[in-house]
Amino acid sequence: MNLCCRSIMVFQNSLQMLRLGIPSRRYGVSTVRKLSSKPDQRQAELMARSLPKRMPLPGVQHIVVVSSGKGGVGKTTTAVNLAVSLANHGKNVGLLDGDIFGPSVPRMMNISEAPLVDERNMMIPLVNFGVKCLSMGLLVESGPVVWRGPLVMSAIQRLLKGAVWGPLDILVIDTPPGTGDVHLSLSQNVPIDGVVLVSSPQAAALDITKKGAEMYRTLQVPLIGLVENMSHVVCEKCEHRIELADNLVERYTQELSVEVLARIPIEKDVMQCCDAGTPVCLKFPNSLFAKSYDSIATKVISFLTNKQKGAIYFFFFLSCFIFIAALW
Repeated sequence: MNLCCRSIMVFQNSLQMLRLGIPSRRYGVSTVRKLSSKPDQRQAELMARSLPKRMPLPGVQHIVVVSSGKGGVGKTTTAVNLAVSLANHGKNVGLLDGDIFGPSVPRMMNISEAPLVDERNMMIPLVNFGVKCLSMGLLVESGPVVWRGPLVMSAIQRLLKGAVWGPLDILVIDTPPGTGDVHLSLSQNVPIDGVVLVSSPQAAALDITKKGAEMYRTLQVPLIGLVENMSHVVCEKCEHRIELADNLVERYTQELSVEVLARIPIEKDVMQCCDAGTPVCLKFPNSLFAKSYDSIATKVISFLTNKQKGAIYFFFFLSCFIFIAALW
């Protein structure tokens, strides 16, 4: 017992010496090791080599991510109806289900066949309701996906860069809850034009959504706005609007410096349409739900157009500056 305690003490002292950079002598050789929280230049280069290269998807103009950080707030419902609404505006749209462990897009978009593969071993997304779709739920048999992080990152990279997405105006990506592997893989593999945040109006959901927004801010991905889902109920008889929570969204959007894209009501047809595989925006185009997503699609298109114009102006002035500097 004394020998065991003595070994533990020796190990603790050695670890403390390493942290402080104190020389230790073993077998007549003096060594000095110091633990550093920041990698040196060589370590940073080695780490960068292992990361995927952020490259645009061939034939895809814009990529929009639907995210929250919080589960159960309606991200997939938002992604599906946003994609369909964008298609109704005349855009070529794709929908990628980034939820590896709990894919729901196949059911909501009424697709079930495995995608075909071309001569280059590239997957061909399925098309329904005018939207190209791809999901892990189409690639694996029924049952849970029990994978660690590296396999999840490889799957995301395969779904992104191993498929024939183009030509597309907008690719909408539905993401799982949390701030982990999927979100990092997306930001490392492709340039994301913007994020549509989704949250229900209670503080418990908004707190987690705020963390998700801060994650994308850290990754230098712009935020398009916030969709307040399940915001209220409208009575079918008297059309009286019943708010389901205190007005907390305004305070959170001010802290995040984003606008509220729409306040989506709860409607009984939403669950039935999702289970039946028909987007609500198509089956009930005159509903408040469909009109809300039409407004969201309009704002997303405006955001992407303004961003593209800003990039053109930036490169124009940069080219003029370089030309004038060369003449000078």
